Parts: sequence; C-alpha cells; structure tokens
Amino acid sequence: MTNTPFPSKRAPFYADVPDEQWNSWRWQLSHRINTPEEFEKILPLTDSERKALSAANLFRVDITPYFISLIDPNDPDDPIRKQVVPTDREMVPFTAMMEDSLAEDRHSPVPGLVHRYPDRVLMLVTTQCASYCRYCTRSRIVGDPAATFSRSEFEMQLEYLKRTPQVRDVLLSGGDPLVLAPKLLEELISRLREIPHIEIIRIGSRVPVFLPMRVTDELTDMLQKYHPLWLNFHVNHPNEITAELAQACDRMTRAGIPLGNQSVLLAGVNDNVHIQRKLVHDLVRMRVRPYYLYQCDLVEGAGHFRTPVAKGIEIMEGLRGHTSGYAVPTYIIDAPGGGGKIPVAPNYLLSMSDHKIILRNFEGFITTYEEPVDYKPSDAAQYSLKRPEQGQSGLLGLLEGDQLFIKPEGFDQVHERGGIEHRLKDQRKWVPLGIGDGKDSQEKEQEV
Repeated sequence: MTNTPFPSKRAPFYADVPDEQWNSWRWQLSHRINTPEEFEKILPLTDSERKALSAANLFRVDITPYFISLIDPNDPDDPIRKQVVPTDREMVPFTAMMEDSLAEDRHSPVPGLVHRYPDRVLMLVTTQCASYCRYCTRSRIVGDPAATFSRSEFEMQLEYLKRTPQVRDVLLSGGDPLVLAPKLLEELISRLREIPHIEIIRIGSRVPVFLPMRVTDELTDMLQKYHPLWLNFHVNHPNEITAELAQACDRMTRAGIPLGNQSVLLAGVNDNVHIQRKLVHDLVRMRVRPYYLYQCDLVEGAGHFRTPVAKGIEIMEGLRGHTSGYAVPTYIIDAPGGGGKIPVAPNYLLSMSDHKIILRNFEGFITTYEEPVDYKPSDAAQYSLKRPEQGQSGLLGLLEGDQLFIKPEGFDQVHERGGIEHRLKDQRKWVPLGIGDGKDSQEKEQEV
C-alpha cells in the first residue's frame, strides 16, 4: 500500500515485547489493561480516572496494549484516552437517560436478534469486545460474560431467519463478532449464507481499530468465501488511524470486502469540523467510505459525551461542498424509543411553491429550480405507502411536556416482534470467544 504515511506507535512500557508477541492478536487480548496499577505503568491517572476505576458496578474496562499505546500519556484530554479510560463523569445521571435507548430488546423476536427494519436484522453474537468504548450503546449487556448468548439462542436466531423470507440483509454485531473463536465465526457466517433469501451479510466491528493484528490473511481468506460480505468499523478521531490499521484495511479491500466507517459525535473528542475533515480524508485514503456520523445516544454513563444537534449540523455544513461527496457521511440520530435511524442535515431547501423551489449551496449561493407542471407519476409511485401526518398538537407536547415520542397508529403492533422477556442472566450459557489466555478464566475458549 502506497502514499499512506500513517504512524506506528508502541508505548515505552512495551518496548521489550518481541514483535512476534506484539503482532499476535491473542497476546494482545490476554494482556489488556484494566486495573489502576496497570494503567499507572503506562500513563499517570487523574483523580477522576482513579476514582472511576475504583468504583463498583462500573461499565467494563479493557484496553489492548496496541490501542493504549496511541494515547499521549502527558495529555489528560487526549481524544483516544477519553474514549476508553473511564472518569467519574460516567456516574453522573442526565435528563432522558435510558438503559436501552434504542428499544432493541423490545424489537427482539428471539434473544439476540433485533428486527427493527422490514428487510434487515441485527444479529448480536457475543457481548465481548477487544476494548470497551465508554459511550457504548449496549452497555446494559456488553462486557458482561454472564449476559452472552448460548448455542440454543444461536439456533433460535437462525430458525427465525429461515422462516422470515423478507429478511435479505443480516448485520453481525454484539459485542464484536471478530473476537469470536475463528471456527465459531465461520460457522455463523456459513450457516447464514445457506439461507437462500439472505443476500447480504455485514459485520460491525471495532476490532480493526482496537486490534488490527486480528485481520490476518487467514481471516480475510475465510471471509471472502462468503461474499457479498461488507464490513463497517468505527474510527472517531484521526489519531486512531495508524500504519497497522491501514495494513488491515488493505488486506480486507484486497479480499473484496467493502469498508465503511461509523463515527459517533463526542464532546471533547471530535466535535470540530477540522478534526472531522481530516478524519474523513484519512479514511478515504485507506479506501474506507465515511458512512455515518451518529449523534451520541442517551445511554447511561455517556452524558458528558453529548453535544447539541446543532453542532453536528454545523460540522455537516463544513463538510458538504468543502470536500468530496463520497467523503461526507450521513449525520444520524438513532431515535430514542426505537424509531430507528433518522438523517439530519443542514437546510439547503429554503422555500417552495407549486412549481419552483429555492435552494442554497454550501457557499451561500441561492438559486431556483423550476419544477415540471405536467408531471405524472409512474404506476409504482401510485402504489407507494403513505402515512397520514401527525397533528401539530403532538409536537407541542414533545417540546413543552414530558412526552418523548409520537407513535403512528399501529406502531407497537408492527414492531412487537415477539415481546418475550429473554435477558434473564441466570439462563445464560457461555460460548467460545477464542481470545487466547485472557486474565479472566471465564473468557478462555470453551466447548459449546
């Protein structure tokens, strides 16, 4: 791969680790950092961080040696540090905070399968990750070995997909699918590929960012057997882009795997148009398409990461027209209450009449577009689904009252795909994760 002078870093603490071990993904997983004593060997902790690391019931902490090496130990505001090292601000509640802000459990017809959209599903295959983001949407289950998914639940997911022919697209997520034992990961993908109506398989993973050495030739050789297969990962700041990540991306793209990036807008990390512009430019240099920029979810512990939506719109204004169109992500709010992803954009449409619209461009240039007066829609357009508009009185309730959302008639009936309670931890069984000789005995690879 040429013309990608990205850095490669290793913290001084790991200077004597042989390259063979450093480049082993199993070694990286089994030497993750999670205690105050381990942190202090690599970077001095602040009082806020030390307090959080000593707190009970804190969301799980684990950082790979590779990823913690990207942190500037002398900068308490380092953008990578903020994403993975906890502070006592995680313990501060905020208005509208929710445990399951996206209502995923309510859209689960069987354990671990979220069927929110008509033709695609989210398949949660593990609760474990290589490292843990402090703003995790699924912190209610992610990181908890007792809350992972059993073999019987995996079979229930497959059976649901087999009998639901409208599903054509399956997204594997979790946790992170790429921390699964290699044999289990291939079994999951191969059995999905056997279902005739499953057209697309996608993987959502932060492993290439936390653990790029996991993207081996063996992994890409396996994945390319099951095309069409897509992979989206998660980079929030240019400092996360390294020579190792670039090499991992190169292996995946050479295997024919289209790559996309999903960022989260985070206060103090990437809430700046100049950072976002450098990020998308670095991504496209690695042949990664910026896909989504998410507004931070209303999840417990993430209040200090939230920005006003106006900040996201401001950033989009600074990208659209100021850089290549394929480098501009879609700014998304994943609607609280289970409404799904809603795109939010600057207002480029200023006004409209029955035959003309008024538009502005990124420079403030204002123009008109004359619309046809004799347009006749095609037959397909005549049969499109239409919903009645909601009354304006309901919007006032959202703005001034305690009401959080408006549901169209029949919304609950459509989206209650089973309505069963299935998150009972005492019914959990462990599944193999294939993460080497981890510090926790329950994380070692076991038979299903």
